[in-house]
Amino acid sequence: MVKRGKLKRCFTLKATTTKICELKNMSQTNVFGEPIEECCSNPITGYFRDGFCRTDKYDRGSHTVCAEITDEFLEFSKSRGNDLSTPRPEFEFPGLVAGQSWCLCASRWLEAYESGCAPKVFLRRSNSMALEIVPMEALKASAADLN
Repeated sequence: MVKRGKLKRCFTLKATTTKICELKNMSQTNVFGEPIEECCSNPITGYFRDGFCRTDKYDRGSHTVCAEITDEFLEFSKSRGNDLSTPRPEFEFPGLVAGQSWCLCASRWLEAYESGCAPKVFLRRSNSMALEIVPMEALKASAADLN
């Protein structure tokens, strides 16, 4: 339920069937300090599965970089122990294919960048919190949406 810039996210812990509901402030900005734009709604991406690369203190991976997935990046990520191509329904994860956009963990994207296989990023769709991990120069060098 979205109201006045806030999202109520509820989920159930399977082990205990305990309901956890939290009200999150969703007014986050992109790397330019502007309102963040949607990364992708098909498949639905983001830590909150709302299509945006929004984050909070519970997002240990900092899923803040909106990128266009490539086969090269999928192989790289899999070689690092994170298989992004295999569906994981228990985490609402459909599995990715090249050409789709997805909110990536900032540290994994930076690792791929340093290894020469980072996918293109959409700066207006990437969260300003990514800048705590990834230098702006690296993001700009891989930007798909800079003129």
